[in-house]
Amino acid sequence: MKHHGPTEPYPPDEPQRPGTPGRPGVLVADAAGLVADPGFVAAAHRILATLVRDGAALGWVDPPSEAEVAALLRSVGDAAPQGNAALCAAFIPLAEPTVSPGGLSAIDGAPGPGRPSPGGLVGLGYWTRYARPTHRQHADVRRVAVAAHAQGRGVGRALTHALIASADAAGVEMLTLDVRGDNAAALHLYRSLGFAEYGRLKDFVAVGSRRYDTVFYALDLREHRGTAPR
Repeated sequence: MKHHGPTEPYPPDEPQRPGTPGRPGVLVADAAGLVADPGFVAAAHRILATLVRDGAALGWVDPPSEAEVAALLRSVGDAAPQGNAALCAAFIPLAEPTVSPGGLSAIDGAPGPGRPSPGGLVGLGYWTRYARPTHRQHADVRRVAVAAHAQGRGVGRALTHALIASADAAGVEMLTLDVRGDNAAALHLYRSLGFAEYGRLKDFVAVGSRRYDTVFYALDLREHRGTAPR
């Protein structure tokens, strides 16, 4: 199962369409070229392990090891050049932005040159295509994770915008995800971005003796492009 980490709530008077820019001040980068960077891997591991330790619904019961996170990132990075996955990372510079040549980066999802320093990493997310041949026109958002200290600053929204935009650019028709039923902030965020609930499994997730629903969401990118289903 795919679970999503904490994302920050947004008030209902801020309607947004799928693929529109995130909030200012958040640098969202295509991070597929960073998966072999030890600094990026270490920073990503710190975020994921800390969130899981504090109870985030990211698919692990115990915090993952750095080696496990490195293997996960590498698998996504390896699939990205063929359009079978995308890895996005969010950065909030602590002072002046640190940018070095190489890689791809984006402000609010718009392509541009440069690679941000991993020191400012505050979140990451990725999607992968479905493996079944009859479903490969679709993709699933597997994880979106935002460091606790950066929540409430638009990071989750900016990351999700970038994931939607990258899936759209890769020709994905339907983007799906699932969320643990008690994650009200994530449920609100995805609904505000145009995702629609298409199912729910009651008490499907077990964390010790506790049980949580799994809620399934989908975003039809064909409607976003204004094209008819084939």
